[in-house]
Amino acid sequence: MDFSLNDDQRAIADMATSLFSDSGSDEALIAFDESGKTTMDDLWQSCIETGLHALYLPEQFGGSELGMTELMLVLEAQGAALGQVPLWRHQIAAAAIAKFGNETLYPLVHSAASAELLLTLSQADQSRARDVTVKADTTPDGYLLNGRVEGLPEGNSTNIAIISIETADGIIPTVLDLSTTGIQKVEGVFTQGEGIADLALDNVIIPRTHALSVEALEWLEVHSIAAQASIQLGVSSQQIKRTVEYINERVQFGRPIAQFQAVQMTMADCHIALEALRSSLWHLCYRLDAGLPAQSEALAVAWQACEAGHSIGHKAQHVHGGFGVDITYPIHRFLYWSRALSLGLGGSRAVLEKLGDWLAINDKLGWKYDLDENTTV
Repeated sequence: MDFSLNDDQRAIADMATSLFSDSGSDEALIAFDESGKTTMDDLWQSCIETGLHALYLPEQFGGSELGMTELMLVLEAQGAALGQVPLWRHQIAAAAIAKFGNETLYPLVHSAASAELLLTLSQADQSRARDVTVKADTTPDGYLLNGRVEGLPEGNSTNIAIISIETADGIIPTVLDLSTTGIQKVEGVFTQGEGIADLALDNVIIPRTHALSVEALEWLEVHSIAAQASIQLGVSSQQIKRTVEYINERVQFGRPIAQFQAVQMTMADCHIALEALRSSLWHLCYRLDAGLPAQSEALAVAWQACEAGHSIGHKAQHVHGGFGVDITYPIHRFLYWSRALSLGLGGSRAVLEKLGDWLAINDKLGWKYDLDENTTV
């Protein structure tokens, strides 16, 4: 069985690595921090020019219609360079509208593919252990929304968001135009420098056609997990690479600290955690591209991403010694990103509880819990 990338996938990975590395130098990151901006505008424009912003969107709407595996490779490159661009939420939100939305919403997907509109997802999605705080009353023409959306990523700059609302029929994902009357924003900056906004919804009226089908909830959850874990893979990989370079240069007691057994064992633990995440993530992306059920696989990946981000991040900080807490040195940025990604995934404890609930319901042993899928192998 061959698990290697094909030529097209390698080309995409190489292009993305080249694109992001050009803007991921330490000097560029310092300049971005000092600019006070929350998006790397030049990098985002390059993503648009190369089509990376619409890589996952259906071809009929102007996208490239590639798979989650290809998007994973791009997001891994983004994470390695700490590229502050709204790449994955824009595409996952637009793809969800294309797949689960009413045809009256299709112009939004076209606008997302042409980059005329910027789309995002609420952090209060099903991958997080929090209650839906937007209540919806049914009206003759649609829904009347009241409540709050906290920490909406890119909420300070996006046009359209997918949020979850609680209706009499249950929780459903809904498309929300952020320019709608009755929405008040309080803008802020997240842990790793990403722009966010808290939304207060006061009698906001939206058409019934803005609601996506309920099947979109699980689809959004598993794809959001795959996307964030892909970025974490890039963040942690680069974090390890930089740390290895450092410990080979740092000399104590007349020799590089990389020769100390304790340091070697620490870095070996980091490498094991990284490769465990990589293999699980690749398996998840394969299942998503093959149209196979992936709920438990996604939760397992989310847990591994949270754990690997925390473990690798703190071990890297530790072996850096005093440099690890010096904000003029770049390694702390990777820890900030890992923390933000863990919060986006819901945190390892909450994710593990969800995985435990899933296993309690699907209490068959072995990987062949869904025998119907064997016909696709």
